Amino acid sequence: MSLSVMTIASPRMVRRLAAVACGAVALLAGSLAQAALPIENWTASTGAKVFFVPSPSIPMLDVNIDFDAGGRYDPPGKAGLATLTAALLDKGAAAQDGQPARNEAQVADAFADTGADFGGAAGGDRGGIGLRTLTASPEREQSLRLAGQLIKAPTYPAAVVEREKQRLITAIREGDSRPGVIADKTLSKAVYPNHPYGVSATPESVAAISRDDLLKFWRDNYTAKRAVVTLIGAIDRKQAEQIAEDLTRGLPEGVAAPKVPDVQMTIPGSETRIPHPAQQASVAMGQPAIARGDPDYFALLVGNYVLGGGGFSSRLTDQVREKRGLTYGVDSYFAPAKQPGPFGITLQTKKENTDEALRLVREILKQYVQTGPTDAELRAAKDNLVNGFPLRIDSNRKLLTNVANIGWYGLPLDYLDTWTAQIGKVTREQVRAAFQKHVHPDAMATVIVGGPAQP
Repeated sequence: MSLSVMTIASPRMVRRLAAVACGAVALLAGSLAQAALPIENWTASTGAKVFFVPSPSIPMLDVNIDFDAGGRYDPPGKAGLATLTAALLDKGAAAQDGQPARNEAQVADAFADTGADFGGAAGGDRGGIGLRTLTASPEREQSLRLAGQLIKAPTYPAAVVEREKQRLITAIREGDSRPGVIADKTLSKAVYPNHPYGVSATPESVAAISRDDLLKFWRDNYTAKRAVVTLIGAIDRKQAEQIAEDLTRGLPEGVAAPKVPDVQMTIPGSETRIPHPAQQASVAMGQPAIARGDPDYFALLVGNYVLGGGGFSSRLTDQVREKRGLTYGVDSYFAPAKQPGPFGITLQTKKENTDEALRLVREILKQYVQTGPTDAELRAAKDNLVNGFPLRIDSNRKLLTNVANIGWYGLPLDYLDTWTAQIGKVTREQVRAAFQKHVHPDAMATVIVGGPAQP
């Protein structure tokens, strides 16, 4: 379940921008919370969709390009291909558009010279790149030319590919020793038994990936017609149009997006117990739920804040942790994606408390689906969400994430302008109806790692 690809400013850039950024970001957040966000949208001549927000307060530019190139398109037996394709874009580039060929070190040096940051990443739905650069000349032009070269002419050097494959394999093996990771991966398989969302990269699947696989995945999927470009920074519309054109002109022609199976929306209730020597048990439970554009999104967002998404103000934390001391932490979540993402609950507890804590969580969930929140719970949730909204857009990075999601999921351009109003309109009945429609306590998969054997 992918989120937008982002990068963090380098220490060098932080020092150069810190003096202006602190005051400007606070001003930006306050003004955007009160006024319409000027999102401009068009389609470039290359076919890429473009979303632009001018932000003149800080002398920098953030660029995000999302390609329809996520892990759901990984070939059978090669899970991790989308991840490596995106992550290795900056490891070398062939000569392109007058730019000389560059190896991994030369790419790093070139970005260091301009104080820019570039990175690639992929999730379940999308893969792509993020670029953060100063808007002063010549740094901006040099950074953009190099970014364009990397996405249009990556070389995926064989030695680097093998090195990074080994790093990923090591990371997977390390993660697979932790109870939380084991629980999450096992739950994904149970929630999505016949869908790529349920597939995780393994040492074997990564080892099976070749350099030719990377090049093919890039050629097939990194195409302008399947790209969403998001720009936020101290540039004007004309400059934004030119940047989007330059970055997406010359990308591979690509192919039509592969057919992905529909999500099996109803799964049988199940419980899997996996032994583990950890001092505490990790519990994960879930089911398929909603895609990002579902009309019940806001009702579920508010309702989940009450149930388990609101930290110490949530019902699960209050009942399971605070009143009974049965868990170190418990939360619930919806993770909507391009296709229906999951609803889930996670908790950690002492091994001897596992069954009691799980029984209580199930009772609370079942009751909540039946009755919904109280008036007081609903009011508190809405107040907290509305009052916390400025923190969702208090930096260019956060704003970029939100605008990129608007573009990727096809949300209305006024989505952020109306966000608090949408929260304010949610009623108790809407929450209850939405949970009854989308959450099925008796048809959820449950995974317990490190708890007691089957009682």
